Amino acid sequence: MRILIINPNSSEDMTRAIQNAAERYAGNVFEVASLATPGAPPFIDTYEDQLKAAPGMIRLLRENESNYEGFVLACHCDPNLDAMKEITEKPVVGIGEASMKMATFLGHRFAVVSTCAHSVPNKEALIRKYHLQDLGTVVAPGKDLAGRGDGEKILETSRLAVERDRAEVIVLGCAGLAGLDRRIQKALNVPVLDGVACALIIVTGLVRYGVSTSKIGRYNPLA
Repeated sequence: MRILIINPNSSEDMTRAIQNAAERYAGNVFEVASLATPGAPPFIDTYEDQLKAAPGMIRLLRENESNYEGFVLACHCDPNLDAMKEITEKPVVGIGEASMKMATFLGHRFAVVSTCAHSVPNKEALIRKYHLQDLGTVVAPGKDLAGRGDGEKILETSRLAVERDRAEVIVLGCAGLAGLDRRIQKALNVPVLDGVACALIIVTGLVRYGVSTSKIGRYNPLA
């Protein structure tokens, strides 16, 4: 089985981090490749960024569709996920949807830990889109953590979500946080989900089961 991970931004550094996390999960069970999106912004931070990434993302999927059995979108805001599901017969899984829905299997409430306060409303809107608003919340590092390293900021923000918001599962809210899941899980003793691994769990399961996105209505471009 071969799975392609599309990084919706153009950052080669982040793409390498995503690939490293994917390879750790895949092991020798299946093949995985990660590609940055040509012409996209270096980071997907706004809705305009999502629109700018769309042409390159669609191009990557169409150019590689015959070579892979399934696709993963490696940005936690799931940019252009609906369009990608519409244009291919093969399964496409976003890391945001995968990680948040998987979190509901593992605990009563979850918290998405974002990298910055600016993205909190966007992720809250995404939670509502997936009908998970009664089960999930979104947190981001506060100004009191400004002097800490990135890993320490995410750890302490996760700790606050567990202690203050009663989160029972932590969802890492950015593909760039890949690799922090085990460290935070060990420190807090709660499940911590990396979206890349979650999406790979789901997409490979769909491929093995022989099912993909329904084309009878919403994702049928000819409906």
